[in-house]
Order: sequence, then C-alpha cells, then structure tokens
Amino acid sequence: SGEFSEIVASVGGRENAFTSQDYTGYFQTVAPQHLETMMELEADRMTGLVLTSEIIEPERKVILEERGSRTDNNPSALLSEQVAAATYLNHPYRLPIIGWAHEIENLSLAGLRAFYETWYAPNNAVLVVSGDVDPDEVFQLARKYYGPIAARDLPARIRPSEPPQRAPREVVMRDARVEQPSWSRRYLAPSYTSGESEHAYALEGLSEIIGGGTTARIYRSIVVESALAASAGAWYAPGSLDLTTFGFWFSPRPGVEISDVEVAIDEQISKLLTTGVTEDELDRAKRRLIDSAIFARDSVSGPARVFGAALASGQTADDVEAWPKRIQAVTVAEINAAARAVFNPNASTTGILLPAERE
Repeated sequence: SGEFSEIVASVGGRENAFTSQDYTGYFQTVAPQHLETMMELEADRMTGLVLTSEIIEPERKVILEERGSRTDNNPSALLSEQVAAATYLNHPYRLPIIGWAHEIENLSLAGLRAFYETWYAPNNAVLVVSGDVDPDEVFQLARKYYGPIAARDLPARIRPSEPPQRAPREVVMRDARVEQPSWSRRYLAPSYTSGESEHAYALEGLSEIIGGGTTARIYRSIVVESALAASAGAWYAPGSLDLTTFGFWFSPRPGVEISDVEVAIDEQISKLLTTGVTEDELDRAKRRLIDSAIFARDSVSGPARVFGAALASGQTADDVEAWPKRIQAVTVAEINAAARAVFNPNASTTGILLPAERE
C-alpha cells in the first residue's frame, strides 16, 4: 500500500486522479525518461489492484470527509446537488459524482471488486501521452505493457434518457450559513454527442456572447448598467456524453430582491429570442473562444486533458483538431436557432439559495 505514489515521487513526479460524470482519469507528470515506469505502473493498476477491508476502510473515511468538507459544509454545493436531482429525473447525471453519504457508508468490498473487475480493462480505457516523447516509442511501450492484458466482455451500456420536461422546476433552499443569496437557472441542452448536437458549437458561441465575462450581455446589463447584481454570467459545457445544461447565474446586490434581477434576466433572454445576436458580437466571441483554445495548448497537461476527455466521451481526435474551424464557421442564424431550441421555460430548472429566515 502506498508504493505506487512512492515510486512516482522518487522520480520527481506528481500524480493524481479525478472522476467526472462520464469517466475516471489517472495521471502522472514526470520527466520523459520515466515514461516507461509510468506505463508499467498504469498497466499494473489495471489488473493488479489489491482490495482488502484494511485498505478500503481508511479510504471510505477519506471520501466521507471530502464529501463533508466540499459538499455538506457548503450550502451552494448542497443546493447544486438538489438542483441536479430536479434537472435530471431519469438520467444518472442526477446523482452526485462523489455519491450520497449513506451510499459511501454502505459500499461493500464485493461491490468494489465487481466494479473493478468489470470496467478496468484495456478495451475500456484511453491512454494519452503528452510531452517531449517519440510517438514510435510510446506505441512500442503501449504494446509491451498493455498488449498482454486480455480484453474483457463489457456489459451493455444502459443509458436512460430524459422524458420530456413539461413544466419549469424550482428548488429553493435556506441555510443559516448563507450571507449572500444566489440564483441560477439551467436548461437541458444538447452536447457534442447527444441530443440535437448540431447546435453544440453555436451554443458555445452563444454562451460567450451572453455570459462570457464582463463585456457579455448579462454582465453588462444587470451588473454594470442597472446595478442589480454584484456578479452574473452564463455557462455551457458540451463535453458530456449525454444531455448537458446551458445555465445562467447571478448574485444580487445587497438590498435587491432576487425576483427583480430574475425579471431582468428574463428580459435579456426574451430580447435574445426576439432580435437575436449581431455579427459583431459573434465575431468577438469567436476570437475569444479561439484564443482560449490556443492558450490551452500552452502546457503539457492541457492538451492531454482535452484529448482524453473527448475520446472518453464519444468524440474523436479529429473532432478536437477541427474545433477552431467549427467555431469559426458558426453563423448568426445558427446562434439564433440554437437559442430558440434550448430556451424553453418549461424545460428549465431554477435554484435559489437564501439566508435562513430570522425568527
């Protein structure tokens, strides 16, 4: 126990892992001459993991403590869990990545072993190597260490889909720890690989126009001009394997009612649906998005994460490489069509976080 991390540290490297709604990732950053050692370690992790109660119980406590510090002690995180559960009625995206506390407490050794033996297989993995390496050597090492590992018969992926949403949903939460109220609204939206995916690139442009920073419509309107909110913005994350969300958020200024800011947000959405965006707005959004893609390449880990996430979520390497051209090709008509397709009030979920009512 612990030897994996000791080996990585002994060569001056660093390592970590993460889990998203769609995949789990493990990574190490080391000098190029230690690549073979890392390949060997990851091949061993795929088949040689030792699971015992003595190992699991301390990790269970770690996860419970992590959930306590990141979620249970954070009213915003608690509300986000409730809003996700209301947004997705049927799809597993309604479940928190870390899990509910009672499920963590009841994880069994047999269940963990079954999961590991089912899904940790070379034909269910994506390997990405980024840095000062020779591609031929990388493929040679992959064949050497992963080639001997037998593929497994993977169970069919059962991916429940969302039923049509016929009414808006709202979650209101009060907490004594809240000093500054907040509001968010999200709409179910297509991703690169699910739903009406032809809108995905246009929605990225729309997100930048309406909520991408201090020059975007939402911020300029309700933070700068009307001074109703202290902060505001929008988000859209198209990389999900299944349906994702397009959302808006704001935090009102002290003394301003949330309902007043909500009216201002609705007016901006109504204006967008009525008059659409302009060529100038779209051109500026494209420049910012493409510039951000260039900056993302300016590291060793950035491109690796981008390619790994895409390949694990139903995209191809060509999709990643073509992203700037596809963003550049988005038109005003496509932006306006995407807005009309997504901004349906009956397909929205609103979350409101408020201070506890005083007695």
